[in-house]
Amino acid sequence: RSFQLDYEKDCFRKDGAPFRYISGSIHYARVPRPAWRDRLLKMYMSGLSAVQVYIPWNYHEPLPGVYDFAGDRDMEAFLDLTAELGLLVILRPGPYICAEWEMVSPSLAQRGEGCRAELPSLPPAYLAAVDSWLHVLLPKIKPRLYQYGGNIISVQVENEYGSYYACDYEYLRHLLSSFRALLGSEVLLFTTDSTRAEELRCGTLQGLYATVDFGPGSNVTEAFGAQRRVEPKGPLVNSEYYTGWLDYWGEAHASTSSARVARGLEDMLQLGASVNMQVVSWYMFHGGTNFAYWSGADFKDRYKPVTTSYDYDAPLSEAGDPTEKLFAIRTVISKFQPLPVGPMPPATPKYAYGWVTLRKYANLLDVLDVLCPSGPIWSQFPLTFEAIKQAHGFVVYRTQLPRDILDPAMLHTAPHSICDRGYVMLQQEYQGTLERDGQMALHVTGRAGDTLDVLLENMGRISFGANISDFKGLLGNLSLDSSPLSNWLIYPLAIDTAIRQGWPHTALLESSSGGRVGPAFYTGTFETPGIAWDTFVKFPGWSKGQLWINGFNLGRYWPHRGPQQTLFVPGSVLHVGRPNNITVLELEGAP
Repeated sequence: RSFQLDYEKDCFRKDGAPFRYISGSIHYARVPRPAWRDRLLKMYMSGLSAVQVYIPWNYHEPLPGVYDFAGDRDMEAFLDLTAELGLLVILRPGPYICAEWEMVSPSLAQRGEGCRAELPSLPPAYLAAVDSWLHVLLPKIKPRLYQYGGNIISVQVENEYGSYYACDYEYLRHLLSSFRALLGSEVLLFTTDSTRAEELRCGTLQGLYATVDFGPGSNVTEAFGAQRRVEPKGPLVNSEYYTGWLDYWGEAHASTSSARVARGLEDMLQLGASVNMQVVSWYMFHGGTNFAYWSGADFKDRYKPVTTSYDYDAPLSEAGDPTEKLFAIRTVISKFQPLPVGPMPPATPKYAYGWVTLRKYANLLDVLDVLCPSGPIWSQFPLTFEAIKQAHGFVVYRTQLPRDILDPAMLHTAPHSICDRGYVMLQQEYQGTLERDGQMALHVTGRAGDTLDVLLENMGRISFGANISDFKGLLGNLSLDSSPLSNWLIYPLAIDTAIRQGWPHTALLESSSGGRVGPAFYTGTFETPGIAWDTFVKFPGWSKGQLWINGFNLGRYWPHRGPQQTLFVPGSVLHVGRPNNITVLELEGAP
């Protein structure tokens, strides 16, 4: 068994025969495990011969040296399922992946360091963390390589490294050496970069086959011409052909027409038809969902957090349903190769379970003893999430007013010091929200000794470009007029831990103190009529927050900001024959 490059014939060779693949991306971390088979089978029946798979480092190493490959994180089970269904795999293990995934390198964010090697020298802590991770991960991969009887035909090293300002060949050489040592000399290793000359110069390295990525708006001949300038011989490969695009909170829903995507695919396949060696990988073929806190962010003139839905306007929708785009792509593929025999599996059944009445359980500030059982951390000045080992979610920063403020004073901070949203309470009364690249000041009045609380929300770390060392929390001092505030109690909140243990549904009902504004928990239950089908949750009149059903964190909702109006609920998280518990953390105001 072999999978190799043929530089004379400009093609791949699989077991000695010329080979072309058409593949699509799927992220197992964005799809509940019970749905893996359904999504992969639909990809296979679409005519794909392979799938592209990212491995998110921080998903499997949540804390330094602590590894999780169980349940939804069982990467090996996912890879074994691709083999069972007859799909080859192009594996993309990073260590950096982008993918609009929450960007926190576990072993480094805990120490407040960056997420990639930076000039002028390689940080030893970063390389040590990478090496430790690769020594855990790659031995799981090696027996699944094609050469050893598996279905992984190629492995990407790093990801779009040319887009990163460091342009450090020593870093790429270090990774190449590690991959070769742990995977062997025969596996095909490659890189992916955009078609820009500068990025191809910095992202490629001798010993790694250079591929490119571009979308349906690109000139195919020019795009592959860019690959030819760094790889004069070998197969032409588009490692990320964009079927759509991602959504950002507060912007219009992104979409790309089916006709445009299908036309671009046909142009690429026709270009290679004479030698039958054109290779294309769809990004994304199925996008899925950024459950919990896994949505990342971009920085394009300003901070742009990604929505919970990662639908991507992909051929398979967020819920895994075949779309018009899928059938258009399938038609094009059928012109160049036979399709699998049999029908396309249908859309998953959905059910409208109806309205659920929620009642207020407690203000967030009233349950800090539950959410932060270890108690607060004292600091003269604010500490970042990373400094207190809080990867995701929320942290409360508490201090007291140093003097009477009878006339409104300005509570404010320096630009880029709120990362990413700060919900301000004075004497437990909600005052308003401070926001990164948005409102940075509020006017307040109060008495000396009054308690000032700021609930900081991490909306997702920047996952691409030069700004990926994206620290969270209060990064600078909060000031009253010109006087910095000090003596802070900092509460890292373990909300998910409490909810997974049954809180608040197993706790005595708190008195629902206060009104409907400010951060508070709301609870309710609903029954299913003997079935547990996929559904969606809509939030009429709600502002912004987080939703859990039966302890499963379905992600952020923010209908006022949009464009996303609903959250996808996989049927696999629902109960049949007993109540389904809903917990909502509303951050600004309930209806």
